[in-house]
Amino acid sequence: MTDRAAVRRLLGLLDADPDRPGLAGTPDRVVRFLTWFAQPDPFEWTTFDAEGADELVTQGGIPFYSLCEHHLVPFFGVATVGYIPDGRLVGLSKLARCVEWYARRVQTQERITTAVADAVEAALRPRGVGVQLRARHLCMEMRGPRVHDTWTTTTALRGALFEKAEARAEFLAAASRPIVW
Repeated sequence: MTDRAAVRRLLGLLDADPDRPGLAGTPDRVVRFLTWFAQPDPFEWTTFDAEGADELVTQGGIPFYSLCEHHLVPFFGVATVGYIPDGRLVGLSKLARCVEWYARRVQTQERITTAVADAVEAALRPRGVGVQLRARHLCMEMRGPRVHDTWTTTTALRGALFEKAEARAEFLAAASRPIVW
């Protein structure tokens, strides 16, 4: 079965006629979207000498979109990524690219959170790393309990951001700023 045929079959399961005018091009569009979505652009980490900077760096409000591996329904939200430099700073666009890289696939929010923290840690070898994702899950809003405007929060902390209470509190305060869309 081709990808296009699989989407036509899915439309049939939804009691939709894949040949009606509004759906005629849908199988091709769905295949193009899913192919694009599951293949995020690769990126290279760009780092710079920290020039003595050794305080927490955070970037928040990083939008992300993913597909729940349990229901194939979207979940989306914002990420905050932070680190305490140990000689190297990262190009700020790379934090957003890292979040996108791990989000654009079929998976769980928890896995994205851990993978981003591990990737930042491997790329920078900082004194500490923190990642927090806050997301809305359409599997919660459209099915199951059908509750709206609920946010799921996942956090991964490494090094000083896990071990030192003051550093941990500073990161969590930065990550907990209100979500503004």
